[in-house]
Amino acid sequence: MEQDIKRVRRERMYQGTVVDIYRDYMQFSNGNTEEWDYIHHRGAAAVLPVMDDGRLIMVRQYRNALEKYILELPAGALDYPEEPGIVCAARELEEETGYRSEDLEWLLTIRTTVALSNEKIDIYVARNLISTRQHLDPNEFVEVETYTLDELKQMIFSGEIEDGKTIAAIMTYAEKYQ
Repeated sequence: MEQDIKRVRRERMYQGTVVDIYRDYMQFSNGNTEEWDYIHHRGAAAVLPVMDDGRLIMVRQYRNALEKYILELPAGALDYPEEPGIVCAARELEEETGYRSEDLEWLLTIRTTVALSNEKIDIYVARNLISTRQHLDPNEFVEVETYTLDELKQMIFSGEIEDGKTIAAIMTYAEKYQ
């Protein structure tokens, strides 16, 4: 089946800070050709922080693509392609929430948009949180909020939580630990 489709050329159209955008020229075994868009993402990690009382820490931040504030997991891009997801998740936990943890456990890995991007997000659960302080970038504005698992599930069902990684993490966590 892999011989049915082959990329004959890849052309970079845009080089960004987090993604590069390419035009792929594809050829099919029936002789047809087509141009496909491809977005290369260097990878990311996210973390679901669990407080001792069971509440979960979320962050609310402005997302330019949606032009609004979104409730989501603390997350961020890998600093370099080979950076272990757990290292990135630990860093983002402290940077965005002001907590750190030596107790991170892999929860799941998601591919966000398989039709046009290779973006991969490793998601971890953090327990035994230690309060420190946020380390936000100068133009990063993050509100830290806590919720029960049931509150977050209701926010998913009502459409208030829209972020895919956050929905996947909360529902996986609920199934695995509730």
